[in-house]
Amino acid sequence: MTTQDYQKLAPQIPHEPGVYRYIDIKDVVIYVGKAKNLKKRIASYFGNKKHQRKKTKALIRNAVRLEYTIVDTEQDALLLEATLIKKLQPRYNVMLKDGKTYSYIVVKNERFPRVFTTRSVWNDGSSYYGPYTSKYRAIVLIDVIKKLFQLRTCKYDLSQKNIDAGKFKVCLEFHIRNCLGPCAGIESEEEYNEKIRQIKNILKGQLKPVKDHLKDRISFFAEKLEFESAQLFKEKLATLVDYQSKSLVVNTGVIDIDVFCIRMQLDIGYVSYLKIVNGALINSDNLELQINLNDNEAELLSLSVSHLREKFNSIANEIVVPFPVYVKGDVTVTVPQRGDKKHLLELAEKNLKYFILQKRKEAINKSKKVTSAERILKTMQSDLSMDVVPFHIECFDNSNIQGTNPVASCVVFKNAKPSKKDYRKFNIKTVIGPDDFASMKEVVGRRYKRLKEEGSDLPQLVVIDGGKGQLSAAYEILKDLGLENKITLIGIAKRLEEIYFPGDSIPLYINKKSESLKVIQHLRNEAHRFAITFHRDQRSKNALGTELTEIPGIGEKTAEKLLTQFTSVKRIKTLSMDELKDSVGLAAAQKITQYFSQELTHTTQEDSNPDEV
Repeated sequence: MTTQDYQKLAPQIPHEPGVYRYIDIKDVVIYVGKAKNLKKRIASYFGNKKHQRKKTKALIRNAVRLEYTIVDTEQDALLLEATLIKKLQPRYNVMLKDGKTYSYIVVKNERFPRVFTTRSVWNDGSSYYGPYTSKYRAIVLIDVIKKLFQLRTCKYDLSQKNIDAGKFKVCLEFHIRNCLGPCAGIESEEEYNEKIRQIKNILKGQLKPVKDHLKDRISFFAEKLEFESAQLFKEKLATLVDYQSKSLVVNTGVIDIDVFCIRMQLDIGYVSYLKIVNGALINSDNLELQINLNDNEAELLSLSVSHLREKFNSIANEIVVPFPVYVKGDVTVTVPQRGDKKHLLELAEKNLKYFILQKRKEAINKSKKVTSAERILKTMQSDLSMDVVPFHIECFDNSNIQGTNPVASCVVFKNAKPSKKDYRKFNIKTVIGPDDFASMKEVVGRRYKRLKEEGSDLPQLVVIDGGKGQLSAAYEILKDLGLENKITLIGIAKRLEEIYFPGDSIPLYINKKSESLKVIQHLRNEAHRFAITFHRDQRSKNALGTELTEIPGIGEKTAEKLLTQFTSVKRIKTLSMDELKDSVGLAAAQKITQYFSQELTHTTQEDSNPDEV
């Protein structure tokens, strides 16, 4: 994900708490993060890159998309982050161990239940409340509960049989009034269970009955002028009011629900989805729908509910929506007016609002977005009066010295950039002597005859490095192939950078500062470089073969080895067989010395009989 991608997205990112997700090209979530302020946190990835860790740089390099979900508080973000990490296991996150991240408060499923904090949740019939993002809050709450209601802390099996048998004696907790002695039958099970019911009210957030009780105790002690006791209960009441975490999580026993909301804009419908499991927001998604002529909100929302529940494998038996809709199956449809479910619906609407803003901005950017290559090629299309944008351009150039080793090159540009894997080089086969026109006709014909036979894509523009003569030769062969109307052909002359068209003697002069002319010049220069390089290679190869490779039994590798060691053929001629044998072996040395001795004899005979033919 580039800085430019972030800058386009940045205006839509809110200053709200939430969870963000980086997604790679395979649509896989590779990182999940939480933020107290989404805008500031995401901006930090694109700030001073010099000080970023290698892992962070790799994350940004591999990410192609960013998604985020808004929540109410930092605690909510912490919980949702943990849930998503456990579920998605993103590549760049430190994995969290399931069930050991946050604290819960458990009311044990036993006679005279104990109440304590735990990090493990078991399916044992006990009631678990949480998770609590702050362990301190859980400890304070347990402390408040113990001060309000004396509970046992021992692990004895307080069955009626054991109590009747007198197996247990009261402990120190009884003597300091932290426990009322259910183990010895001093406190009845009914009295104890009433306290447990009040404790569950506290854990569920139903504080009014407990507050009323504390207020009564404050009044009672105040009337008796026992101000210390009244102050103690006043502090308990203040702690109780302040204790509850603002997390969406209240009770792991809360029924799972799915929350949906919809908004229609012109011919597009947008749907937001929140998945709540055990009272915790564990996933979210946004959907964009194309509206048909007869679609309405209720039909679209009903369709979206079915699609999203299936996509996220939801088995929740209740859905929360802004208005009644039809849903298949045994599902309760709730349209909340107040309370926690109304709050969740408002949260879904807030996420949908930012999703729509983001989509709107993306649409605006897409309509404005033109790459530099596209801009240049459209300018070239206008300059050359072409019917199509020349995304695929090819350029030809010849190279020879007085007709020796004639070669040609074809370079290919795609999207205004060299595509070197498509470059081609040609040895001139049918032309004898220095004939640039015939050479150009040969290579252009060979190139496009083959592309036509193979059914390969043809270029929109072909550039000939040369004047009107070479351009006419190339146009003639294109005409023979029936391609003159499928390919735009131009020539570029070197002196004044004139652009010529076939059959038009008046050149076109493109502004020297034009980007399209610079691309054409780049094509011409690249074709010339490629042709010259190939020509030099051919000359070197042929120069190597003029003397040594004419010797029967001496190949290019042996000749190259000799020239590397002795630098010239002239020196090799002066070497003895023994000197050559050390370099190339006895057999090759014999062939070389025998060949050059015969050549010397033949030359001597010619010199002695100058009149012989």
